Amino acid sequence: MTEETQTRPQRGFLGAVERIGNLLPDPTIIFIYLIFALMLLSWVGSALGWQASLAYSGAKAPEHAELANGILTYRASNLFSEENIARLFTEMPRTYAGFAPLGLVLTIMLGAAVAERSGLFSALIRSSLRNAHKGLLTPIVAVIGMVSHHASDAAYVVFIPLAAIVFAVAGRHPMAGLAAAFAAVSGGFAGNLMPGQSDVLLLGFTQEAARIVQPDWTMNPLGNWYYILAIVVLFTPIIWFVTDRIVEPRLGRWGGVVDDELRADLEKTDVTPEERKGLRWAGLVALLVAGVFAALALWPGYTPFINEDAEGPARLQPLYGSLIAGFFLLFLLTGAAFGRAAGTVKSAGDVVEMMQHGVRTMAPYLVFVFFAAHFVAMFNWSRLGPILAINGAEVLQAMALSPAVLLVCVLLLSSVLDLFIGSASAKWSALSPVVVPMFMLLGISPEMTTAAYRMGDSYTNIMTPLMSYFPLILAFGRRWDGSMGVGSLLALMLPYALSFMVMGIAMTVGWVLLDLPLGPGAQVHYQMPVAAAP
Repeated sequence: MTEETQTRPQRGFLGAVERIGNLLPDPTIIFIYLIFALMLLSWVGSALGWQASLAYSGAKAPEHAELANGILTYRASNLFSEENIARLFTEMPRTYAGFAPLGLVLTIMLGAAVAERSGLFSALIRSSLRNAHKGLLTPIVAVIGMVSHHASDAAYVVFIPLAAIVFAVAGRHPMAGLAAAFAAVSGGFAGNLMPGQSDVLLLGFTQEAARIVQPDWTMNPLGNWYYILAIVVLFTPIIWFVTDRIVEPRLGRWGGVVDDELRADLEKTDVTPEERKGLRWAGLVALLVAGVFAALALWPGYTPFINEDAEGPARLQPLYGSLIAGFFLLFLLTGAAFGRAAGTVKSAGDVVEMMQHGVRTMAPYLVFVFFAAHFVAMFNWSRLGPILAINGAEVLQAMALSPAVLLVCVLLLSSVLDLFIGSASAKWSALSPVVVPMFMLLGISPEMTTAAYRMGDSYTNIMTPLMSYFPLILAFGRRWDGSMGVGSLLALMLPYALSFMVMGIAMTVGWVLLDLPLGPGAQVHYQMPVAAAP
């Protein structure tokens, strides 16, 4: 970090958060520690005879369970046993390669890398914000910020500083634009108009956890679509009100001048004629991809994406399963079409190079997933997941807590952990093997549990100096206010975080009470499937 972006140590609660968080190792190292702790706990559990049972009407016991007289029993298994040690080493490649979130995320990233490297994401962001109406500037920033999650780094590197510049040129305080953009991109991280990489990543971990209770449970990439769309609808007016009525009046009148340097910075963000042509071609290709998928689901007599033998929502399962490939093709083809028209893609080799670059940027994730995959697998081998879930469900059932209260507890736990561990996937891969099956036994669907976790993981992003992009946002802010420190930025974002927290809790509770669908085929409540007796 340069001298310009270094900050003074903070005191009080925020200082404690920063100091404690700095003591934590990289998430990958955390999972190595968790694996050793899990092995020790499995040894203790096996020695003490830990077990859990529940009634089961199926004819065949799930993996790692015993079935006798209609009672399904899980017994703690020592991970130091000969069987488990042999399994750890002999199945290591299979454990890694067979980890569901890995293949899902890599597939989408191959396409997203083309869309990003060709300049499509950047051009979309700049064209959306560049000519925004002054009176509607804040809500436009809010919506674009939440949609820009699909653009990954471009949301932070391009969109947030651009919002500050556009505010300044419009005669408004640039720090208000920066705050609104940061709140939308990071505080509204769970919100979006369409599902994308984050949905696939987190629901992939959910799938692994849900299979502890229901071995054939399959992820629906649209399982949180209505929920994340509602976040955009509800958070946009919050960002609008907080920015225009609280943050900007507190900042006071901006005393800067729209000089030649500022105008030059804005001109750098203008969309070139070639990029406009590329956006038109990308839009046509996007319509073509959507049309092909619609035809494969609706064409009379030829419906590969519809299971004609099933009933109800199960009929659409092939369509849901095809969406991973759909997102891949959408990003790949629109990115290639944009790049060809804009001149950033000269040949098919350029597209391949962009895909390769996307894989290279995933290197830290590939390392992290190796240990996360083994933690999840060893959690299953130890039987501790279902034992904790069943016993925990019995305790919670005896407490008679409502589903809304249970989900708010998950939401708050997620928000507290987010102050110290920034990676959403790291936290969820550790929490989901216990929380998801436990809540399934209490009648709460995996999709609803995931949605509550995502809400809690979002709004605290703008309140922790440990968030990976926090120093970058601080550097952007110092262009407009050289005295800005960590505390100043946190104080600027506090009204957004508190408002998001209140709305997030109210929205989650309301979703349960109204029993609203979370997405196509995804409901709040869950009922264990009843298998036919032999």
